[in-house]
Amino acid sequence: MSQKISTEVIKELRSKTGAGMMDCKKALEASKGKIDIAIENLRKKGLATAEKKSARLATEGIIHSYIHSGCKIGVIVELNCETDFVARQVEFHDLAKNIAMQLAACQSVNYISLDDIPNDILIFERNIEIAKEDLLNKSKDIQEKIVDARIKKRLKDMSLMDQPFIKIPEISIEDLVKQHISLLGENIVIRRFERFILGEGLKRQSNNFTQEVSKMIYNN
Repeated sequence: MSQKISTEVIKELRSKTGAGMMDCKKALEASKGKIDIAIENLRKKGLATAEKKSARLATEGIIHSYIHSGCKIGVIVELNCETDFVARQVEFHDLAKNIAMQLAACQSVNYISLDDIPNDILIFERNIEIAKEDLLNKSKDIQEKIVDARIKKRLKDMSLMDQPFIKIPEISIEDLVKQHISLLGENIVIRRFERFILGEGLKRQSNNFTQEVSKMIYNN
């Protein structure tokens, strides 16, 4: 059983590190309430000070393009930081590349964060889940719990920041960005992205060679 951590201790750790409340709580639970160890663990994860910097304006940065092997998937991503100096750093460019690769690999991702998902998408997904046959014989309360859990998972599948990083699945893309905020000392924001899939939206020809030849002979 995890040790109960008081709100006061969590706030103290947050004040010292700038990390998020949940990150502080987890770090304190892992360290059994020892703040010094919790601070060290947060710094190793790159979470200390990241939250404080995340409120600062980021208007510099780069636009990075990535073409997946085989040239059938392409991604363009805009990654912002605070200064041109950080925008030129190798670590910043590597982060942009890793984010673009993640977007190429995770084609269900259409939004940067959960906050970016429109309410009509939430309603649409909920209506789909409520209508599923496996819920028909369950009570209303159970239905709601199952639907809420499924919706939460579905929305996370759509959110880039909630994806496990493909190179290190133990951390999320949000964690990866926070690590680089701590490393480079500036706020970093994934501003927008666009994914291109070869032939997407085009009506593909379904006729095979035999059908094409037969059609040519018939027409003649």
